[in-house]
Order: sequence, then structure tokens, then C-alpha cells
Amino acid sequence: MFDKRFITNAINRSAETSLDRRKFFAAAGVAGVGAGVTALASGTAASAATAAASPVSDATVLNFALNLEYLEAEFYLHAVYGTGLPSSQTDGSGTLGGVTGGRAVPWKDANLKSIATEIANDERAHVNFLRTALAGSKVSRPAIDLKSSFTAAAMAAGLIKAGQTFDPFASQENFLLGAFIFEDVGVTAYKGAAPLITNSTYLSAAAGILSVEAYHAGIIRTSLLNLGLAVPADKIAVARDRLDGTGRFEYGPTTNHVIDLVPTDSNGIVFGRTPARVLNIAYLTPNAATKGGFFPAGVNGDINASGAPGDPTA
Repeated sequence: MFDKRFITNAINRSAETSLDRRKFFAAAGVAGVGAGVTALASGTAASAATAAASPVSDATVLNFALNLEYLEAEFYLHAVYGTGLPSSQTDGSGTLGGVTGGRAVPWKDANLKSIATEIANDERAHVNFLRTALAGSKVSRPAIDLKSSFTAAAMAAGLIKAGQTFDPFASQENFLLGAFIFEDVGVTAYKGAAPLITNSTYLSAAAGILSVEAYHAGIIRTSLLNLGLAVPADKIAVARDRLDGTGRFEYGPTTNHVIDLVPTDSNGIVFGRTPARVLNIAYLTPNAATKGGFFPAGVNGDINASGAPGDPTA
């Protein structure tokens, strides 16, 4: 159940830029809509003014995160179970899309399969959590490409040549390389989005998910290193930095042949990416775009455009 502070702040900022206060109460299932709005809104003029000046609502940011969680959940669930999210976990506003590609990985290492299973269940839980918190303002799962997108990403990283394909579900080694594309981006995405969130409840939730994604990223990095896949993983990291156009600040499991499992700045703090730069990687383009790569029709919600080259605000 939503607590009073959560509801008050969420109403002041709106559940989504297009959802008004009364609709939020209905979506959240809060009884006594009329009386509740009057009681909770009293004395909140300053908060409302602050919210109006904000470029995006907290839930707009979380809906952006939900798009990424849909992608991760579909990838891991297909790799472990051979199927993705059920229809009951994909509906919402925006255009509902299907998933292209994805199948169960032919696992050879039982421990690695157990790790992938735990991550898959975590990602599914993230989807459930965000959808529940966003209630009637949640976005639906956009179209997701788990097939040709990986080939394009592998080619950009120099892992394959023109005319070849890369299937992350063909082997556990390929799976780890595919997972490496997502996990580090997820960590930097939550770090970059944190300053945009003003509601303490939302911020706490985002911090919790970021922590889990960081655990996942560390596990994937260590597994890549242990299986002798540091070199191709390093190439993926270089390709990511070329796509987001911000210069190289993120590394693979090694740096100059030295183990470097935790990519941080000089203060030991994880790097962050703006939503626009995250979408540069998700759309597999260094240019301004609203679709492409892993999201062939774009993501749902108000945050949906990647950054342009040289744009310091993106």
C-alpha cells in the first residue's frame, strides 16, 4: 500500500506528465478520491510550484527505467527459461510491442546457469515492482529485438565481420558477452537518472535497483574474466563509449591487461549516463534518434530520444 508521503509527493509531481491528480488516485486504488485530494493537497502549493518547474516527473524517469527493465528481463528470461514475460506483465500506455529472437541457452556450467537464473528472476521482479509503483501510469513493453541487434552490436565492437552473425543464446560464452552489454549500461543509467528524482520513496527504490544491477554487473564481469573473455568484453566497452559520445570512461574486465572489475572514477564512484546517452547505446547509434537497435520502434514514455554528437546537455 502507498504511504501518505508517497501519495502526496506523487500527486504534486503527477504520476506521469499526461496523468492528472484525480486519475492518479484512481490508478493507485486509493479510496475517497475527492476527500483525499483535498486533504493531502492542502499546504502543498510550494511543492506544486516546484513540480511544475521540473522538466520531467519522477514517474516519467521511472517509466524510462521500466523500458530498460523490460529489455533485461526478456533477455535473461529467454536465456534461462526459453520464454519471456507473460502478457499480464507487459501492458500499459504506449504501443505494446513483441519480442524478436531469444531462446534457452545450452548451458554447460550448472553454476553459471544458476547465476543467470537468479539474475533473470531479479529482472522480472524489477519489472513487477516498477509496474506496481507506477500503477495506471506505467508504460507497456515496447518492441524488443534480441536478434539482429546483437549482431549489429558485435560488429560495432569488432567481435565479428560483415556477413557474420552473433547469437547471444548460442552458448554460455556468447550469453555472457550479451549480458555485458546490458549490465554496465543499467548501472550507469540509474546513476545518471538519480539526480532527476525528487521523491524520496522513488529515489530509494531506484537506489535499491541500482545496487542489484551493480551486483549483477560484477558477477558478469568476473565470469567473463574467469572464462578468458576479457578481450572481447573490453572491445564491447570501447564500442559503448563510442556510441554514447562522451569519451572513454568505462572499461571492460581489464585495463592494459590488468584486472579492472569495478569501473569507477578517481574517487571510486561509479560513472553515470544521461537517459539520452543510454539510448545512444540502446538504439546502437551515436546520433540523435528515437528508435533503433534493441528498441526498433523506440521506447515508450516521454523520455525516448538519444543524444546528438557534441550535445553537452544530452
